[in-house]
Amino acid sequence: RRTMEKQMDLNKKSFIPVHTNIDNVELDGEKVLRVIKVEKIMEFDENTYAKLKDFSFHNGTIEVKMLSRLLPDAPDFARGFIGIAYRITDDDKQFESFYVRPTNGKQCQDPMRKTHGCQYFSYPKYTFEYFRNHQITQYEAPADIDLNEWIQLKAVIEDEHASFYINDKLILVVEDMKHGKDLKGSVGFFVDIGTEAFFKDLKIDIK
Repeated sequence: RRTMEKQMDLNKKSFIPVHTNIDNVELDGEKVLRVIKVEKIMEFDENTYAKLKDFSFHNGTIEVKMLSRLLPDAPDFARGFIGIAYRITDDDKQFESFYVRPTNGKQCQDPMRKTHGCQYFSYPKYTFEYFRNHQITQYEAPADIDLNEWIQLKAVIEDEHASFYINDKLILVVEDMKHGKDLKGSVGFFVDIGTEAFFKDLKIDIK
């Protein structure tokens, strides 16, 4: 059985803000969802997202357009973190995630930072910090992106496998999502420190 959700409505009433502030705003003449992290959680890769209410996702495809800006008070280490969370449990204690770091993209002159253009992580244990500390590099890749531009993200999820596309280009493949093949849960828009995040054109194809 296959169901297609075309152009899901991004009314803020359809979302639960988790450690975020969400609102509908107009950007470039379109109504979009704006998401900003609000609580002073200083750890990276936490449960900071806007998640769909009453929604369960296991396998399928998630597509969304997203735009990232740095907030005026963004710290030096802010990268414009923006992405998705999926298979989010009702208690927000487990989920999988993929996000990009736009300041590590087109304008970045540092070759090492360029290798950290995007990131897969698995909450709560397998954060980017865990992977870095253990010299595990296969969950990051370069990304040809920038701040203040619409980025097309597509995630194809099947059991413990995930393929992530940026602007129709395959950018990262994860063969062993850390929660395994059985976790189910909601889908959300992930944002981290220093980022003003905008989302539009969400499509979820449930397999």
